[in-house]
Amino acid sequence: MEIELKFTVKELPDLDSYSYHKIEQAYINRKPTLRIRKQDDEYYFTYKGEGLMAREEYNLPLNEESYNHLRQKADGKIITKTRYLIPYDKYTIELDVFEGDLAPLIIAEVEFESVKEAEVFIPPEWFDKDVTADPKYQNSNLSK
Repeated sequence: MEIELKFTVKELPDLDSYSYHKIEQAYINRKPTLRIRKQDDEYYFTYKGEGLMAREEYNLPLNEESYNHLRQKADGKIITKTRYLIPYDKYTIELDVFEGDLAPLIIAEVEFESVKEAEVFIPPEWFDKDVTADPKYQNSNLSK
């Protein structure tokens, strides 16, 4: 189960000291959501159930050859972004800085162990609007 909140940001923290991943992802299908992702030198096939804040998610490893084969079947734009990993209390903020057609979009995501925990989360000052319930900020919709 994936439980996460998504936010736009008012201002960026200094990103120089944080680790990051280079991500490329594409969607093969949207209902159900079937995604492929290249994260640095690792490859994944992901199934996501329905929902916005909480939904099923299963990741399976892929090899590069399988990823490249499925990439040709992408439905919509291929998303590229840099994901910064920023510690915050007991959480890790995943700050996605989108590239290409989606620039200058920046989205912060925080994952939780429970819905209750997500509901009482107090975001840092540099977060802006909570867009968790807005489907236009789902990556599968951004790829359209």
